[in-house]
Amino acid sequence: MCRVVDLQQAVLAKNDACAHTLREDLAARGTAVVNLLSSPGSGKTALLERELTLAHSRGIPVAALTADLATENDAVRLARSGVPVKQVLTDGLCHLEAEMLGGHLHGWLPADTRLLFIENVGNLVCPASYDLGETLRIVLASVTEGEDKPLKYPTAFGLAHLVVVTKTDIAEAVSFDEKEFRANVERINPGVEVVLTSARGGEGDGLLLDRALAARDGAPVHIPVMTRKSHHVHDAEDGQPHDEGHTHEGHAHDDDGHTHHGEHTHAARAQDRGHAHTSDSDTVASSRS
Repeated sequence: MCRVVDLQQAVLAKNDACAHTLREDLAARGTAVVNLLSSPGSGKTALLERELTLAHSRGIPVAALTADLATENDAVRLARSGVPVKQVLTDGLCHLEAEMLGGHLHGWLPADTRLLFIENVGNLVCPASYDLGETLRIVLASVTEGEDKPLKYPTAFGLAHLVVVTKTDIAEAVSFDEKEFRANVERINPGVEVVLTSARGGEGDGLLLDRALAARDGAPVHIPVMTRKSHHVHDAEDGQPHDEGHTHEGHAHDDDGHTHHGEHTHAARAQDRGHAHTSDSDTVASSRS
């Protein structure tokens, strides 16, 4: 068991090192990364399409990369905004990794991009442990998912810089208890901002874009308690600074039905995963990792 845990930690440590390099490289060119995490069906694609469209109308140079197990549907939708969009097909892998992301950005990301939005795989388990070199990590939950979502997925919500509630136009119909949801978020991630949005109704239009631009321009970003605790643990162990201080936990399952046996799954997939060719069109590019 110790060997399995050590192997997982080695894989995650390698990812953190890649994320550190990616963050520095993108910052040097003036680009900030916004990592969007949520369960499948939360409405993040619809919300992101509105934010990208708004950015395009304002003349703000942004781009988006969306990851899915299969299909290019989300990239086609996001491309309607008029901004550069790339689809990554993970072929069953339940998360993005920093090295993978860097490979897909190479030669594609426009030089003047101020914000790169990453629509991560729909899953609140695996992606939570992987730093992508982001400036801002946003976790989304729809009003249909239940007020206890933050308690069920403490790592995802505990490492968020911002929490977004989606589909508020149907909150009354599904008896969503906003007060209870906020209280549960506060238990997991004290002090994090919670914002309400509706892609259909227009509530919160521009909030994600404004928060992301502010973070890109150096505005203070919320520091989760979980991040601070993780920093202290790493510093005590090796005396070295770690970028985001993400905690790494064993994964039992994810929302797409994948089963992870113990803590070795990410390490095995990281070793076995091969790279395939990338095909680009004028607006939407798809690739397999």
